[in-house]
Amino acid sequence: MNRKRSSARVGVFGIGLAAYWPQFPGLKERLEGYQRHVEERVAAFGAEVVSAGLVDTPERAREAGLELARADLDLILCHVATYATSAQVLPVVQKARLPVVVLNLQPAPALDYETVDTAEWLAHCSVCSAPEISNAFARARVDFRVVSGTLFDDAAAWGEIRQWCEAAAVARAVREGRIGFLGHTYPGMLDMYSDFTQVQAQLGAHIEVLEMCDLARRVEQASEEEVRRKLERAVEVFRITEGVIEEDLRWAARVAAGLDRLVADFALDGLTYYYRGLDGNPYERLGAGLILGNSLLTAQGVPASGEGDLKTCLAMLILDRFGAGGSYTEFYAMDFREGFVLMGHDGPGHIAISDEKPILRSLGLYHGKRGCGVSVEFKVKTGPVTILGLSQTAEGTLKLIGAEGESLPGPILRVGNTNSRLRFRLPPAEFVNRWCAEGPTHHCALGVGHNLDRTAKLASLLKVPLVEVGR
Repeated sequence: MNRKRSSARVGVFGIGLAAYWPQFPGLKERLEGYQRHVEERVAAFGAEVVSAGLVDTPERAREAGLELARADLDLILCHVATYATSAQVLPVVQKARLPVVVLNLQPAPALDYETVDTAEWLAHCSVCSAPEISNAFARARVDFRVVSGTLFDDAAAWGEIRQWCEAAAVARAVREGRIGFLGHTYPGMLDMYSDFTQVQAQLGAHIEVLEMCDLARRVEQASEEEVRRKLERAVEVFRITEGVIEEDLRWAARVAAGLDRLVADFALDGLTYYYRGLDGNPYERLGAGLILGNSLLTAQGVPASGEGDLKTCLAMLILDRFGAGGSYTEFYAMDFREGFVLMGHDGPGHIAISDEKPILRSLGLYHGKRGCGVSVEFKVKTGPVTILGLSQTAEGTLKLIGAEGESLPGPILRVGNTNSRLRFRLPPAEFVNRWCAEGPTHHCALGVGHNLDRTAKLASLLKVPLVEVGR
């Protein structure tokens, strides 16, 4: 049930000066060829390109601005093909009200100064317009960035452009996301209480409020064939310890089948959940059986966060859509001898980023929660990692908090929880102090690879601040 990834819609327009065309025959066609190269490269990054062509007059700029404003874009790229006045650039982007990346990409690494004539120079003078356009955008309060480099074979420049396109795709995934909220937030955890209206107002994501009976009905309706397939999947994916109780495993498989139906029926892109239950009643048993199914969902692109932590579910969605995983985690302990922080959580994890076959372990007690059953235990792959949190400020707005570090080899707690040994660029005590100073939610998403460069671009597109701790 891998969720379909959203594609970014990227508007591209080039700029030139109409006065040049009769003076230098062939120049316009040459620059249009350069723009086609830009559009082809952007499309190769998985983006849907909406081209407004080569803009060379203020009148054409207004027309292009209307085209892009109607196109439901996530990002605009302005390819500076040659010199153009800022008066014919600003109108293109004003109506769309989107971040703009100015591509100052020179076709050749250097000019042949002894032989280049005016026409050849004009085909290479992208840098001439970049300061002027930047001034106009800054004074008009247009959110913009400039990427400078060469048009061909420039890994750094094109890597930056790729990251912008990837961030635009994730921004669309967040804005179009449907997050199920099943049950309620764990009582008393004030950091996790979320304002659904603020989430939708600032990020665009829809919160679908679900009842336990929505899940219970679908668990009841799950066929024996669906349950059998889930059992087979569990055996395939997990290393099942000897102590796992057959009845608990079969119940978890049935609940997993019901979760698949729930996700399909409500078209969910993520799920956050918690329900306490009482004295072994049906909903307590249902809540205790969610870990297997939600771990499988998380690995398939439907991040599931426990304890009703909506904000962390969205952080998990972000890292997942960047292809980094995104496992539900919190601070467990500090190791001052070896200089790392132990981080993990009970409940589901992103088993696709486990360093080895994850373990299913039976627990007779879920600490701090009712019920018992099978739980997931693993640590993330060794190597570079990113943690990303989404928090809410005293003013009510959302902000992202992130850090990059390294997942280390070594023993972890054998308590049926996900947990990993993470070393950050600051010593454990200083890192935790700096992290807490940002007022985080105590959970965060843990993903593989270093992802803050892309996340910073996403934050710009979503208009959410990002604080990078220890970078």
